[in-house]
Amino acid sequence: MTNEKVKRMLDACYQAKRIRELLPPLPQGVMPSYIQYMDTIQKLEKQGIKVKISDISDAMNLPRPGVTRTVKEMEAKGYLHKFASKEDGRVTYIAITEEGKKLSQKYDKDYFWELALSLSDISEEDADCMIRTIEKFYQIMCERRKEYDKR
Repeated sequence: MTNEKVKRMLDACYQAKRIRELLPPLPQGVMPSYIQYMDTIQKLEKQGIKVKISDISDAMNLPRPGVTRTVKEMEAKGYLHKFASKEDGRVTYIAITEEGKKLSQKYDKDYFWELALSLSDISEEDADCMIRTIEKFYQIMCERRKEYDKR
């Protein structure tokens, strides 16, 4: 790969970040990550998983302290609630509240369903290729960052 192609890939990543900024405005105090967290929680629950911080962290490839902080914020705002396991009180599960479900429905399901209709001329194969490429690029950049941090 050429230097120029790497630069174009980084430019495309910048455009992708800007695309996220064009999403509809969220209510005061709601971060875009809240929608991603609720989406992740719902996906895990559909797999029959009682969701814990570690599950969210693993699924989103995020450090646990950051996930813990965001979950606490979301709980304080009434979008999530935590509850102890009946079998082992040391284990804490996370669930979406009714308020969280309303927020998720409005800003995730409804908006993205409409957006999917507008993106119908992008093939599933092209979308999958984009996702794989960005994920691979992100992994490489994370590994390189770790190496730079060691220096």
